[in-house]
Amino acid sequence: MFIANPLYDVVFKYMMEDNDVAKQFVSTIIGEKIVELDFSPKEYVFNLDVDKKNYTVYHLDFLAKIKTSDGFRSVIIEVQKAKLPTDIMRFRRYLGGQYQNESNCYEDSEGKRRAIQIYCIFILGKGLGIKGIPVLEIDQRIKDYATQKEIEKCKNEFISGLHHRSWIVQVPELPRYRRNKVEEMLAIFDQSKCTDNISHLLNLPETSISKEFAKILKRLSKAAQSEEVKNQMTLEDFYIENFKINERIIAAQKKALEEKDKTISEKDKTISEKDKALSEKDKEIEELRQQLQQTKRTR
Repeated sequence: MFIANPLYDVVFKYMMEDNDVAKQFVSTIIGEKIVELDFSPKEYVFNLDVDKKNYTVYHLDFLAKIKTSDGFRSVIIEVQKAKLPTDIMRFRRYLGGQYQNESNCYEDSEGKRRAIQIYCIFILGKGLGIKGIPVLEIDQRIKDYATQKEIEKCKNEFISGLHHRSWIVQVPELPRYRRNKVEEMLAIFDQSKCTDNISHLLNLPETSISKEFAKILKRLSKAAQSEEVKNQMTLEDFYIENFKINERIIAAQKKALEEKDKTISEKDKTISEKDKALSEKDKEIEELRQQLQQTKRTR
């Protein structure tokens, strides 16, 4: 089966615009049942000199209603995807914005404002260097500082409101692992299945993913046939390449400045050493002059 590569922003957004697909995707990763999912894409536009068009990056926010053993609760779910390691600063800005947003709260039965817990899902095209683990889970662990013993079953609004749970998908680690439903589903990001040099399409054997995720595959297969999606992927390629070129230019300029500073520093050191040598010679001359004067006086 040929599918569009969801590592591309436009493809990932296309996939997640289907509410049923988005619910299944997010629910599978966080391991909780989502009964309602409100989707709110944030668009960030970059100007590109490519046929006078713009390239748009999407940041996906969801307000999810999750079924629990004692009822329901709401959480904010951020899904962020990156091809480049430098995107970590973008993640920090978005997450900071969520904590500052005063609308991210609700009123309880007593009319008190409560903070909605935040979940973060990060899909990284470049791994973190942690080998053999495709999906990392960062959960709230509360310990007694003195004994380092974990406090189990500790639910606290202060803690949940200020600390978020996270899941990190390392795309380069996906090809070798299908140990559970999450890793099986995330095979849609397996870049070893790319069919061409530009990586727009993946060729997944139909037996590699269970029928449980048929809707996701169907949605990505449809994206692969969309001319608009194809054009947007091409623009994204231009953006990424331009970004890499700018990064190389900046790195070269930085290196040139460092070498220039080093040269100036070495020249300053040489001048300083010459000044010191001249100062010592002047001192020797002065001492000789004083000795001569002293000799004349003694005569």
